[in-house]
Amino acid sequence: MTLPNVDHWIVLIVDDEPHNVGVVEKVLTFSGARVITAEDGIEGLRVLDEVTPTFILLDLSMPNMDGWEMHRRIRSRHEIRDVPVIALTAHAMLGDRERVLAEGFNGYIAKPFRIGTFLDEIQNCLESSSAGMS
Repeated sequence: MTLPNVDHWIVLIVDDEPHNVGVVEKVLTFSGARVITAEDGIEGLRVLDEVTPTFILLDLSMPNMDGWEMHRRIRSRHEIRDVPVIALTAHAMLGDRERVLAEGFNGYIAKPFRIGTFLDEIQNCLESSSAGMS
């Protein structure tokens, strides 16, 4: 297994659960990525006013503004609508993955995820979405 080169990644993690954010942030920063975090969609959109990340890892269930609404707002803003958005969610029931992808997310990773394959899962989502856009 070859791990992706993440040195150039700037990742926005939007999740209201500190433990989830901490684990994801540690995996990504250990691998060389720059990580920015936000606790909900409102804060995440504020971050996007200042930074254009390589991609966004977005939880779907959060207070104030959930991931579904944040995703819709990202796609409606010309300057950031092409930023890949990967749902990182505990929504792992039958049909959830299909619903997420049908809504236009670039990928879907269910929580809890496996740390050993997490970077590869992200890379697969990014490659699949870029292949679909070509």
